[in-house]
Amino acid sequence: MTTVLDELRQSLHGCMQESEQVIFLGEDVLDPYGGAFKAARGLSTAYPARVITTPVSEAGIVGIGVGMALRGLRPVVEIMFGDFLTLAADQLINHAAKLRWMSNDQVQVPLVVRTPMGGRRGYGPTHSQTLEKHFLGVPGLRVVAVCDLDDPGGLLRSAIMEDDDPVLFVEHKLLYPAAVQSLHDLGEFDGHRSGTRYPVYSIRVVGAPNPVLTLAAYGHMTDLARKALLRLAYEHEIFGELVIFTQLSPVDPAPLLESVSRTRRLLTVEEASVAAGWGAELVAIAAERFGPDLRAGRVGARQMPVPAAGPLEEAVLPGVEDILRAALNLGVATSSR
Repeated sequence: MTTVLDELRQSLHGCMQESEQVIFLGEDVLDPYGGAFKAARGLSTAYPARVITTPVSEAGIVGIGVGMALRGLRPVVEIMFGDFLTLAADQLINHAAKLRWMSNDQVQVPLVVRTPMGGRRGYGPTHSQTLEKHFLGVPGLRVVAVCDLDDPGGLLRSAIMEDDDPVLFVEHKLLYPAAVQSLHDLGEFDGHRSGTRYPVYSIRVVGAPNPVLTLAAYGHMTDLARKALLRLAYEHEIFGELVIFTQLSPVDPAPLLESVSRTRRLLTVEEASVAAGWGAELVAIAAERFGPDLRAGRVGARQMPVPAAGPLEEAVLPGVEDILRAALNLGVATSSR
């Protein structure tokens, strides 16, 4: 079994081998530790001159990465927990994302900032958040989220080796031990990929009638959305289509709108709270296109910090039952052929 962590680690090794311009830096990334979630394991042994362990200063780490990118390198910065991206927000928003524009396209900033996000590990309020929504919509900054489908390592390689603009690369903690799912072997689902560098996936139950509901999700929430899709089909005879994004911002709405044009029902699923979130943006885009013909809902965390206690954490974060309730509340009728 190949896990998402395996693929990400192999991708990092492959990029370091492919180009001497790739530099890796972050806190506690040297062997034998290899970073808090072990994505960097083996890198400092294989490439000791290009793996840099840093002080605990997220603003400083990302700032150094920006400077390296301006000098023609392709730095990969690891932020140990996504919760601490707030400390690097100035470097990302006011420097990395702006310098290409401010220089009249005379410089590029091929910087990748990798970071684990999300809860369900019992880490408490300051180490369990899903904060990428605060970086969506920043001109010049791309936000990408890995999932367990298809080619997680290829997604990371694209960000490091092919993208000349800064990328915030989000990795949900629960995805690291998850097995990578091939699009050609999804069991009870049929899968379709569109796009190249940062693809969008469409998932349906095998042999199901035409969908009457569109679900949209990313990252770890795609697993919960797949489970909800099956239960809607088997328990309620409601058949849906799940649209999975890897590029969250700037968003390409075409695959979503194509699905919603058939269903006129949209349910977005994210682990963050829904207020001013990714789902809100998708619903707004769909509403501008379909107007009063659209019925939409959003599933996300409760509007409160994530607790450390397991039962309380489960109560705050969205689950399969929340997705089912929200889908049924949209008044979706039983599907027909």
